[in-house]
Amino acid sequence: MSLVKRTIDAVSVRRMMDAAIEKSTAMNKAMCIAITNEAGQLKAFHAMDGAPHLSIDIAQNKAWTASSFGIATHTWFDFIKNDPPLLAGITHTPRLVVFGGGYPIIENGQMIGAIGVSGGHYSEDMEVARAALDAINAPVQ
Repeated sequence: MSLVKRTIDAVSVRRMMDAAIEKSTAMNKAMCIAITNEAGQLKAFHAMDGAPHLSIDIAQNKAWTASSFGIATHTWFDFIKNDPPLLAGITHTPRLVVFGGGYPIIENGQMIGAIGVSGGHYSEDMEVARAALDAINAPVQ
């Protein structure tokens, strides 16, 4: 038996990247932007001039986290905050990010990729990621 999986195409990745860079520039924030396929494998990455070095890994890990579970990274905190064993344990999982800036990319109810943005406060990262999703008319989860 086999399973057919959909994945994000290069044209959509480019539109998302352009929209994220445009939004970041308008906000006067230097960001790192990572876009992955549905399996969390990097499809595109851009570090704007002046973006924090730490944001390189954080952006990629936000996209990886969103693709791993198919949920936005900011939803993790509410999920774990009142569960002491989970809160103590899951936050030590390599690459897991539990604050905003990572979103799955959904098409017709199926995850086809993910985006992660880092470089500002996580609320600003979320704003940039949402602008990228809007560029391809993907729903924000």
